[in-house]
Amino acid sequence: MPANANIELMRNAFAALNRRDLDACVGLLTPDFIINLAGASYAQSGPRAWRRNAEMLFSAFPDIQIHAEDMFAGDDRVAVRVRLKGTHTGEFLGNPPTGNKIDYESNELYRIAGGKIAEEWICSDMLTLLSQIGAIPAKHLLTMYLAGFRVWFAASIGLAAGVLLTLLARFILS
Repeated sequence: MPANANIELMRNAFAALNRRDLDACVGLLTPDFIINLAGASYAQSGPRAWRRNAEMLFSAFPDIQIHAEDMFAGDDRVAVRVRLKGTHTGEFLGNPPTGNKIDYESNELYRIAGGKIAEEWICSDMLTLLSQIGAIPAKHLLTMYLAGFRVWFAASIGLAAGVLLTLLARFILS
């Protein structure tokens, strides 16, 4: 299928998802549909697995809105940057409802085959989502950020020192 037809297929899929029309969504999947989730040790397969995941999301965040903000296609692939917003009013991954608002992004890649969605790769910002529902305390996020900053700061200092020593050695030896 041409890239624009694949984009239209994905727009229809996201529109059906926002309408909570899971039957329409499943109708857009191949029977051997594959789900690849970042961080998962194995892929899930089949429209039934996809439906279970969608039902879990809607159960935890009944008012969730899923906005496809960017969509690009090439050959049989469609890349989508998605923003999800809602309220945590049901259990999610073992975390009890908090009533907290959520707003996070997911980067997703889809493979299209025979006019249907055959495979997805989902890389959601779970760190942000889990911190927004209180599953990860904000102080842990700050600690993680600062730890990463220290690594880059130390690497920059080391690089700068190496450049200065190299220049100094060239100056002295010449």
